[in-house]
Amino acid sequence: MAASEIPHPDPAKAAASEQAEWRSLKGDVEGLADVAAERGRGLMDAARVQAQTFVEGRKNDAAQSVHDLAKTLRDSSKDFEDRPNIKAFFDSAADGLSQLGGSIESRSFADFYGDAEAFARRAPVAVAVGTFVAGFIAARFIKSSSLPPEGDARDSFRA
Repeated sequence: MAASEIPHPDPAKAAASEQAEWRSLKGDVEGLADVAAERGRGLMDAARVQAQTFVEGRKNDAAQSVHDLAKTLRDSSKDFEDRPNIKAFFDSAADGLSQLGGSIESRSFADFYGDAEAFARRAPVAVAVGTFVAGFIAARFIKSSSLPPEGDARDSFRA
């Protein structure tokens, strides 16, 4: 066979075939990205619903606790029938707690979040100080609740 008889692939056909394969691969990747994005949105929606359900349950528990505390204060004020000033103080505190409990029950998580965000925007220094104090308290609590390491230097002073 002569060299002129060996078939040579057509470069134009090879390039067109390669471009078709790349377009097909690109379409497959875009399809996978769309499916992943849709599943991610579904996962985020499910997580959001679960978080809202959890928060609503805890919100109702908190409201019930506040109502119970108000009832306890009202019951305690009965012991001060002979001292009207103290009884009025207890009754006023119980009324305030009842109003707080009702407010907690009637508001949504989004309302609480909006209020917290608005407060953080109005008083960023207070939020920063509060965060620092909470972190300091948490660090102290964690440090105090940890066990001392084995062979602590203080062991040598114990009799």
